[in-house]
Amino acid sequence: MTERFDCRHCQDSLLGRKYILREEQPYCVACFEALFASTCEECGKLIGCDCKDLSYKDRHWHEACFHCSRCRGSLVDKPFAAKEDQLLCTDCYSQEYSSRCQECKKSIMPGTRKMEYKGSSWHETCFICHRCQQPIGTKSFIPKDGQNFCVPCYERQYALQCVQCKKPITSGGVTYREQPWHRECFVCTACKKPLSGQRFTSRDEFAYCLGCFCDLYAKKCAGCASPISGLGGTKYISFEERQWHNDCFNCKKCSLSLVGRGFLTERDDILCPDCGKDI
Repeated sequence: MTERFDCRHCQDSLLGRKYILREEQPYCVACFEALFASTCEECGKLIGCDCKDLSYKDRHWHEACFHCSRCRGSLVDKPFAAKEDQLLCTDCYSQEYSSRCQECKKSIMPGTRKMEYKGSSWHETCFICHRCQQPIGTKSFIPKDGQNFCVPCYERQYALQCVQCKKPITSGGVTYREQPWHRECFVCTACKKPLSGQRFTSRDEFAYCLGCFCDLYAKKCAGCASPISGLGGTKYISFEERQWHNDCFNCKKCSLSLVGRGFLTERDDILCPDCGKDI
């Protein structure tokens, strides 16, 4: 006897009939289409075994139904784009949705590489330095007056040069006496410590930190021998080419403060009137 060869679903004999294998199991055409055939997104009909099934992201179409939703042109074997569940040929998509290149004003076609910056778009080949006309690509660039410049061209054309090192200042500079400096170049003339963000003063147009300025140029207090900077509102007393901090201007004997009071001198000492009355 001939071995039976039946449809896996309806059990009808498949001998002499057309059938389809699925996972090594045979199905008659009717059962296969009822169980497994996809429904066309366009016409809503089943895509039978005698039709080509075109799919995109779990959606299916008859070959004749796979067309641009705008111009109705066939998309079979052609590039296309999807927008809000609609398929569009590249021409229709670019007219409807594509960005326009800031440089050449033409559409940037789907699938082509584009460069974007602050809401504007360019073709990769149009995104070039305004000065040298070379492609910028993914390299650093600096915008200026609506134009883009590669860093070397911007530095040559626009960047200020540091007074100290003569190199361009691209960011974070310091202005002193209306001249530009790098932060790291603006240092104390004596100790070379950075002055940016610190209190400093100058002498003969050279900048000094307060410590170096006091050590080098400030007068010494006749009382404590420490420098009197005179900066930041520091008060001091001056008498016959000698100076005292306010807190140091005291009677040598009784330590009474003599600020705003009368006083007497005995050699290098200062005395209050009571302590000096026997001089």
